[in-house]
Amino acid sequence: MRILLAGAGGQLGRELQRSASGHDVLALNRSQMNITNAGNVMNVVRDLRPDVVVNAAAFTAVDAAESSPARAFAVNRDGPAHLALACATLSVPLIHISTDYVFDGLRPDGYREGDAALPLNVYGQSKLAGEEAIRSIGGKHVILRTSWLFSASGHNFVRTILRLAAERKELCVVADQQGCPTAAAELARAVMHLLESGTSAWGTYHFCQPGATTWYGFACAIVAESERRHHRLMVERIRPIVSAAYPLPAMRPANAVLDCHRFENTFAFQIRPWSVSLAEVMDALELQGRLIDSALP
Repeated sequence: MRILLAGAGGQLGRELQRSASGHDVLALNRSQMNITNAGNVMNVVRDLRPDVVVNAAAFTAVDAAESSPARAFAVNRDGPAHLALACATLSVPLIHISTDYVFDGLRPDGYREGDAALPLNVYGQSKLAGEEAIRSIGGKHVILRTSWLFSASGHNFVRTILRLAAERKELCVVADQQGCPTAAAELARAVMHLLESGTSAWGTYHFCQPGATTWYGFACAIVAESERRHHRLMVERIRPIVSAAYPLPAMRPANAVLDCHRFENTFAFQIRPWSVSLAEVMDALELQGRLIDSALP
């Protein structure tokens, strides 16, 4: 299978390249295909003639999006629109990654695909606009909404907590925002399963790993996993705080849990708990020697 991958340098892009061994992966960065340029996108897709396009490119700086909305919408709305138009014109399926932040967080349980999307911040608004552009253009597509992505590379919560735990005696972590951590490797595994199944079940799906938690709960699990491996950490206490005690430019949904039964049932795919993936990410960090020096045994 010939896969054109946009956003090759991100967390998911890297994991997709690992998961797609045996396939012809055309992994492109922004200099090779600028998704905000409609003509460039059309020319690249036409010239490379992929069997499928996977869009893992996004403007994911949630707080920066509040002060740079034009940039966020250029990448998160216009980019998917350009890809969708090129794919629809050339009869190429599109797999697009979206976010739990399209929801307002007021639902008491997991969000389903048909629930009303009411984003609280510019990032969520721009991602929802990208989804709507893809749907309005038509063509064969799958939109996968995911949440709280982490991996052994890039900027993410796991690596941040490990760094802070090695530098500080106390960490204060928000405990009133609930969601589902999702490893980029597990999402990549799901994308490849979807592609290799030869699906015709196009549409919007939710994908996150089971085990709803808070950022505080996730931080505790990260530190516990590190201590289980006998890493030397400075942290002595992790203190739960409310969001108001740690104000940020962008509002976050209080509940970002996604109901993923539709994906599991449609594609016969069993999603593993995020705790399993967390251990695998820690393994990868140790092998790469990327745990910060003060946290190494």
